[in-house]
Amino acid sequence: MQTLNKTNSTIFRADQVGSLLRSDAIKNARLQSASGEISLEQLRQIEDQEISRIVLKQKEVGLQAVTDGEFRRAWWHFDFLENLVGVDGYWSGNGIQFHQKQTKSRAIKVTSKLDFGNHPMLKDFKYLHEVAGDHVAKFTIPSPSMLHFRGEIDPTVYPDEQEFFDDLALTYKKALQAFYDAGCRYLQLDDTSWAYLCSEDQREQLRAKGKNPDFLIKMYLDTLNKALADRPADFKITMHICRGNFRSTWISSGGYEPIAEQLFGHLNIDGFFLEYDNDRSGGFEPLRFVNRPDLHIVLGLITSKFGELESKDVIKRRIEEASKFVDLAQLCLSPQCGFASTEEGNLLTEEQQWSKLQHVVQLSKEVWK
Repeated sequence: MQTLNKTNSTIFRADQVGSLLRSDAIKNARLQSASGEISLEQLRQIEDQEISRIVLKQKEVGLQAVTDGEFRRAWWHFDFLENLVGVDGYWSGNGIQFHQKQTKSRAIKVTSKLDFGNHPMLKDFKYLHEVAGDHVAKFTIPSPSMLHFRGEIDPTVYPDEQEFFDDLALTYKKALQAFYDAGCRYLQLDDTSWAYLCSEDQREQLRAKGKNPDFLIKMYLDTLNKALADRPADFKITMHICRGNFRSTWISSGGYEPIAEQLFGHLNIDGFFLEYDNDRSGGFEPLRFVNRPDLHIVLGLITSKFGELESKDVIKRRIEEASKFVDLAQLCLSPQCGFASTEEGNLLTEEQQWSKLQHVVQLSKEVWK
């Protein structure tokens, strides 16, 4: 598998978002840990074994960037966010509402000043880095925007919203440096807030809550750029924009046009993973706002929600369509999302999951010869 170029060797033609279907061994071990049948140390040993197994499988299907499948997490976002200094997780009355389904009732609240301390996921990354070997260890964390978008903020802690965003940017700046110091050279920020801001229905709901969507775009962009500023040149950071992914369902719809000029034109990031597996994502026209030759667009044309393989001809035609707005040399291919944004996972089998990833690899070889 060829990389894009020697100086940007952690961006690949064939890539993945990150999460993978939890194995039966992981599911059973988490249940046993919750009931007290096994210790946390025993749980971690099982997680280590299963992560080693799936890393090997990722290598076998031809991926060059490997992840831990988020096997140590229940959620793609809460597990990281509630381990930040100043953030508490709790069981709330309602889960997050998806199309015809609802998640478990987890929530987070900012209860004291934000900071980044000895975060447990640094240890998680170090294990992935160890078993990745000659492959690139890719790690995923939620974008800083998600703490504001999904978290409740105690107004006595942050009476001034600008102070909250300033602390959030600094906290993430420390987080990025900590992962870099641990050996990470490829980090992905996962974000659903930007997809909500693409949807007029969701924007209207935000207005009904007294929030200004355009103000959020500005604050989220500024916070991200402050966190990303002055990072090492060999530290590649991408963003995955997601419209929701729980048990093969979704939350928001809408093309990228409302956010494209700001996000594609002004965010100091190395690449975007964009969902493009169905009509809810809109067309490729918003990609005209990509104005940097070093910004890479990873097209999520292969769905992770269902097991059937897409037609190669259809995918190749869609890549060709996208290349009318962004040079083919800047494009890459991946599934539209992870396979298990929460531990429950999407409605397909592990075998279908690996076939999907192999499909991405094979297609990329045929398109970028």
